[in-house]
Amino acid sequence: MFQSRTHTCNELRMEHVGQSVKIVGWMENVREVGSNLAFVILRDFYGVTQVVVETEEMMAAIKGLNKESTISVEGVVRERDSKNPKLPTGDIEVVPTKIEVLGRCRYNELPFQVSRSREADESLRLKYRYLDLRNPEVKQNIVLRCNVVSALRAAMTAHGFLEITTPILTASSPEGARDYLVPARKHPGKFYALPQAPQQFKQLLMTAGFDRYFQIAPCFRDEDARGDRSPGEFYQLDMEMAFAGQDDVFAVLEDVLPPIFAQYGKYSVASSAPFKRIPFAEAMEVYGSDKPDLRIDLTVTDVTDLIGSCGFGPFEGNTVKAIVVTDFTATRKQIDKLCADVEVQAGSKPYWFKLDEKGEIAGGIAKFLQDKKDEIVAALDLKPGTFVGLTAGKKGAAQKTAGVLRSKLGAMCPNHMDAERYAFCWIVDFPMYEIGEESGELEFCHNPFSMPNGGAEILDKALAGEVDPLTITAFQYDLVCNGVELSSGAVRNHDPEIMVKAFQLVRLGEDDVKAKFPAMYNAFCYGAPPHAGIAPGVDRMVMLLAGEDSIREIIPFPMNKNAQDLMMDAPSAVEQKQLDELHIAIVKDDE
Repeated sequence: MFQSRTHTCNELRMEHVGQSVKIVGWMENVREVGSNLAFVILRDFYGVTQVVVETEEMMAAIKGLNKESTISVEGVVRERDSKNPKLPTGDIEVVPTKIEVLGRCRYNELPFQVSRSREADESLRLKYRYLDLRNPEVKQNIVLRCNVVSALRAAMTAHGFLEITTPILTASSPEGARDYLVPARKHPGKFYALPQAPQQFKQLLMTAGFDRYFQIAPCFRDEDARGDRSPGEFYQLDMEMAFAGQDDVFAVLEDVLPPIFAQYGKYSVASSAPFKRIPFAEAMEVYGSDKPDLRIDLTVTDVTDLIGSCGFGPFEGNTVKAIVVTDFTATRKQIDKLCADVEVQAGSKPYWFKLDEKGEIAGGIAKFLQDKKDEIVAALDLKPGTFVGLTAGKKGAAQKTAGVLRSKLGAMCPNHMDAERYAFCWIVDFPMYEIGEESGELEFCHNPFSMPNGGAEILDKALAGEVDPLTITAFQYDLVCNGVELSSGAVRNHDPEIMVKAFQLVRLGEDDVKAKFPAMYNAFCYGAPPHAGIAPGVDRMVMLLAGEDSIREIIPFPMNKNAQDLMMDAPSAVEQKQLDELHIAIVKDDE
């Protein structure tokens, strides 16, 4: 029977010299110097230790073993002649008296070198994720994730929240993304849905009399991947509070998150309470984004009246926004690349000019601005060496492009970005409704279960045609950190009459509400408390803490950009017998 190790591969020090020990792990590297001399690097979860083979018997034990085989080494600790100050165990080595092969690696060639796996093609890394995770650098992100989740649980429990799990198999409901559907074998033609979020269940818990709920909740959405969003599934710190409003939710997270970010983050500085609160309309106007990076000190200025009629074609009849950057030293080549990158991301081209060291307007669209030079310099308070980035289009498009331009200018101008900190803010007063891009009709902008500012009265006026629904804001809020949206939340609409009126504006009557949300509607009719909640994304949170650009780096077994698990070969075909049991027929598209 295998006997456990006496020490880990990161544990032995000078005080262990002369002791007999047993260590186990993966054979990371072997360097043979002679017929009876070899240096073996043994790696386990905790670190590495050098093993020095000096006898014919021990050489025979490792001869022919491929890297990444698992072995057990029994031997004596001694001081190294040539020490390695870069390793915690660099002062010692183990001279083996017994080597046992525990798990042989049967491949001479690995798909990539484990210690440099992050340099490998991502598809290879995902296919051989179990090898990728052996890389201490990759593994450390998963350890960080575990520590952060543990800290979140402890903090929420300390604040009086109960951890309650909610169902994974539930009913499909319109929550903004595509559902993952699960066929119900016992109910032919009907389907469960994997929850996009525990939204309805947590509100029902409030109605059931639980005062404070949370869970590290799995959520499932059939969405395309991007840098800060994993396709398929993700996890969030889901929470809800009864007899509570917006300020109560803010107070909890402002107390819970900063210490965790300061302790576990790449940067040790995090915003302290209270976080800055920015109305949605102001965020779009001042920062060009509803998830502004407050580490950047640049802001957006409306210059439509100032230069909108200067004769430059793209400005005519459009909104024009400007970002003023002092002490700008980029070259023309860098400016061209900046503009190209912004156009790719925003879908709209930015423009520019600068005030040179002689105080003259030059570069970019300067020739269209010469007649208004003095007015422009005075209005924007320009100094020599100042760059002005410009965007134009319909108001929303000009704002969006300005937001992208602001972020990229901040990244290329260290004097305008305090990068090494976590800057939190709340975006509040989101629009309740918007015009859908595909439908062209009025739709909910965020969460349909949010309480409108103005309650039933404002909805009555909108239904009567006295108020434009697009002007109605809601008690909806986003938590933003360093330009990343961590979560959305809201004060919930707990009054069934107000709920029906809110849905009437998007062409759904009381019968529709009862049919789509029967449990919630009926529960609210039995007397529901005012309640509010939020759900910060755990994956995005850990991504920020680790300083990673891709969310896949902090997920143990992520899917690729096409929502495929290359390691498990999922999604995959199933046997016809399984389809028959589920009453499912596969219809192939015509060629």
